[in-house]
Amino acid sequence: MNKRKFKPFGEVSALTLGGGGLGQVWGKTTREEAVETVRLAVQEGINHFDVAPMYGNGEAERVLGEAFKGKKLDGLNFTTKCSLGTLADEQVYDRLNLSLTKSLENMNMEKVNLFLLHSQLREDDFKLSNFNEMREKNSTSLSSYFNAVIPAFEKLKQEGKIDHWGIGGLGQNEALVKAINHEIPPEAIQCVLNPLNSAGAIAYVDENFDPTAILKESQKNNLPILSIRAVQAGALTGSMDREPHSSGFDHKDFDDYVRAAPFRELASKWDESPASLAHRYALSVSKVGSVILGVKNRIELKECIKAEEKGELATEQFSALKNLF
Repeated sequence: MNKRKFKPFGEVSALTLGGGGLGQVWGKTTREEAVETVRLAVQEGINHFDVAPMYGNGEAERVLGEAFKGKKLDGLNFTTKCSLGTLADEQVYDRLNLSLTKSLENMNMEKVNLFLLHSQLREDDFKLSNFNEMREKNSTSLSSYFNAVIPAFEKLKQEGKIDHWGIGGLGQNEALVKAINHEIPPEAIQCVLNPLNSAGAIAYVDENFDPTAILKESQKNNLPILSIRAVQAGALTGSMDREPHSSGFDHKDFDDYVRAAPFRELASKWDESPASLAHRYALSVSKVGSVILGVKNRIELKECIKAEEKGELATEQFSALKNLF
């Protein structure tokens, strides 16, 4: 598998195995299949694994712990996250450290290479477009991020528990731009990247969230970028692999699936699966270190690996997809 420059790790495999599928966020799998998917990823040259406590209530982290138990981790890189919310400044380090400690226990590791803020960022007085009554739990204010989160991340680095830190790249547009341009910028950022320019159901903080704007700001500032939502929660695949959640808020993902009909038609015309084409689109964007996969089994992983092997899209194909919506 091709390797790309990615400052926190030096270089990173073009594809990253994410934890959403391993934690059964994107449909059902088994622990055994998830573990075997991790092992296949290593065999195929993937050297970065991105998980989080909220992926199956720690299940994705435990899958890694089982897959790598007793094995050398040389040349491999691991990312986990913390959904922090907005706490009193004096509570932030303890909360991040507690979450990280539990994650390391799940993963059977002594440190992670990258630790990300999983909460979405917002300006202090910004009202969430959805679930505003849960604002303090579901988002992190900029003042908390600048005054407490960054110092806490730096302390965790000094303690040797993490190598680098970053942000999830989701939330209020203006808040993210300020974080990117802060005097202490994140060492890495995850950016939503797909032809639909949609974050779907996870764009609950800002109804006007613009993934492309955040991507461009990150590119302009030369932030190390990890691409997420390449298939937009399944909307850019051949079929959705799950039923809508009972809460109904993920209707945005299913609405995107309907909206993506022209994309599937184009994929058929080019004799390629929609999922493969979506991943190649993300791989073709400049300054992207790695594309994070949400696969849940070896079959899905093999399809993504084949997509990476096909290489980046031709200029005319990329332009056609970029302008499709």
